[in-house]
Amino acid sequence: MAQRIATEYVNASLQLTAEEMARFVRFFEDQHIKQQVRVLDNGNHEMVLEDDAGREEVRLTFEREQDKYVCSLSCRIVHPKLTNAMRKAVSMFRGDAVVNRIYPTYTMIYHYIEGTVRKIVEIKSNESRVIFEFKDTIGQLEAAFRVTDIEKEIAIVQGAIDQLLDLRNQCTDREQIAIIDERLARHSRALFTMEA
Repeated sequence: MAQRIATEYVNASLQLTAEEMARFVRFFEDQHIKQQVRVLDNGNHEMVLEDDAGREEVRLTFEREQDKYVCSLSCRIVHPKLTNAMRKAVSMFRGDAVVNRIYPTYTMIYHYIEGTVRKIVEIKSNESRVIFEFKDTIGQLEAAFRVTDIEKEIAIVQGAIDQLLDLRNQCTDREQIAIIDERLARHSRALFTMEA
């Protein structure tokens, strides 16, 4: 397996409540990541995460916006412990991010939405290939079942066919019957198309 060179967070963002902010700080304590947290005068929080040897740090600034702490982040991390802790934090705290995992001969780009990987793209020799893409099949099926417009149209066409059949049964004029038959044929084709 190829050795990862670095991990880049591009436009990562987190939105945390006050309770989640406290859990966020505890999370990094549990991961044994050195940290410094400063609360600024305006209520913003500044957090510096550091690997064990102090060779690498990530600076997070959480701006207070109403009842949330909002952090936008772009950084490059090399050391595995800090990399893994950041990956877990983005997932656990439902962050949005584009994460480039850089290897010697290729790059894997992970797209996170609300903490879940929605797409993985491999970039190799300046060519991209989608490795994984989340498809909400159940959601799409539910949405299709909720769409009732076509069902309304089918009901209208069926009603028109019923009226034409009643009219045809009462009619004795061959010309009128031919016109009615033509209209019935058109409605039947339309109905067949809609039901397909």
